[in-house]
Amino acid sequence: MLKALKQARTAFSLLSPDEIRSRAGRPVTFGLVAAGDGAFAEMEDFLIPADAPPAVRARLAGLVCRAGDPGVPEKVDLVLYEHGVAGPKGTYTFHRGDPGRTVTEIVRENDDIAPALAHRYPAFRAPVVERVIQSVARENALFAVATALPDLVPNLGELPWAFGEFASDTAFLTANQVRMAFRIAAVCGRPVGFAHQKAEIVTIAAGAFGWRAIARELAGKIPFGGGLIPKGAIAYAVTYAIGKGLERLYHAGERYTRAERREVYRQAFERGRSVAQSIAGSALGRVNQ
Repeated sequence: MLKALKQARTAFSLLSPDEIRSRAGRPVTFGLVAAGDGAFAEMEDFLIPADAPPAVRARLAGLVCRAGDPGVPEKVDLVLYEHGVAGPKGTYTFHRGDPGRTVTEIVRENDDIAPALAHRYPAFRAPVVERVIQSVARENALFAVATALPDLVPNLGELPWAFGEFASDTAFLTANQVRMAFRIAAVCGRPVGFAHQKAEIVTIAAGAFGWRAIARELAGKIPFGGGLIPKGAIAYAVTYAIGKGLERLYHAGERYTRAERREVYRQAFERGRSVAQSIAGSALGRVNQ
């Protein structure tokens, strides 16, 4: 345990909450194109929540510009056209009857500014947080499967960072979950960093040894190859459940009940099993080539 704690401490030292905070904090500007005040108002209501505090509404209003208004900047990050008006390539349509479609289209094509977009505009938070959670959960499943194949040289190019020989699977998975906590907090407009998220980090670290024990037990009882699936699925499910719990905490200010946690984990394990099967199949396929 002492060795694992030392590894985790080294892993945590490589995390960069300042970078995550800076990336999410950059301003994202919108240019709106419409034929009349009514359409402009609909798009502004979509981007600037009516129930937001006056100071927040004022800041967002300074980032959302109507085409044709005096003082409009020459360049904005995103251009949104009213429904029924076709814009040029690289612009987006506000689907007034289905704003979720607009959100999906913008998030899908703007991964580089997605954290800042969701940080500023609440309409984008849920899908961006979901992308963060799924991405980190898959990274952890990939790492869990890779460490279960010691005789292989797995392709870890999909991982954003790796710790080298010092990082056990527990250290990597735990540190990556803490990194996820930083990213979710930044997207949700919450304070980011070790000092601000002590309780969340302690909870993540405390659960690390529990998932490792379960994964080892399952992997040890299944013939070679089969143990990869539960280990990867558990890594995915635990990470996903932690992420959804953080989302609930930051969005609603409350935690999941025990029954809700079980259901989230159950669903995530099924999804994680499919992810792990895909990862393991790809890895074993390369060996057989």
